[in-house]
Amino acid sequence: MGCVIAVANQKGGVGKTTTAINLSACLAVAECRVLVVDCDPQGNTTSGMGFAKDPHRRSLYDVLSGRTTVAEVTLKTAIEGLDLIPADRNLVGANLELVSVEGRETRLRELLDGLRQDYKYIILDCPPALDFLTLNALVAADSVLIPMQCEYFALEGVSELLDTIERVRGSFNQDLKIEGVLLTMFDDRTTLTRQVAADLRSFFHEDVFETVIPRNIRLAEAPSHGKPILLYDLSSKGAEGYLRLAKEILGNEAARRAAGST
Repeated sequence: MGCVIAVANQKGGVGKTTTAINLSACLAVAECRVLVVDCDPQGNTTSGMGFAKDPHRRSLYDVLSGRTTVAEVTLKTAIEGLDLIPADRNLVGANLELVSVEGRETRLRELLDGLRQDYKYIILDCPPALDFLTLNALVAADSVLIPMQCEYFALEGVSELLDTIERVRGSFNQDLKIEGVLLTMFDDRTTLTRQVAADLRSFFHEDVFETVIPRNIRLAEAPSHGKPILLYDLSSKGAEGYLRLAKEILGNEAARRAAGST
């Protein structure tokens, strides 16, 4: 059965979409079948995967609203084994339209449960808000990956996300765990970066990934070309960072399975 990972942090600009795109791509080249689900109405994961805005293309909104099926909206990407469920601005309406729908919190989970046998990993790119879409993603997920930039206000608002995770555990998804905290836009030449990284490791302890994602121009350029960093510049520090992250996640999963079998 596949593993569902929500990439979430209500603070914008911390690397959620960059992480969703590039982690998915790196897992796919590691011979895992991967589905990335764009849950953000901005649709940046969709465009970052090479799909231009198209008002006629059906999206996650159409699936959530019952207008079509998952199979009809799923797109093949340029990387073998990596599929995408796209988003568009219509997703904004889901926050309002589904409020009165019975079982609204579990809508996405019900859709994804039927896909777990088809994919080893399902990666959910959440919007920068603790709204209905993020709640649905957390209810559907096995774990949460939290990207955090090493800046002065890194911990600002994270208490709200952790509180939301606890509420989801209490009401909808008791097995939801933290996959890890990922330090992004990392520049160890600065004292601030080193201090914030130390503070985050002190606060989250073993929940912080050993891998850090460096501040990297090529990584920042790749989305404007509609490509994961592996296709844009395989030799870049950004590509190296996300390959290490994928390897760490695969290793952590293998360790958990080994521990569970003993």
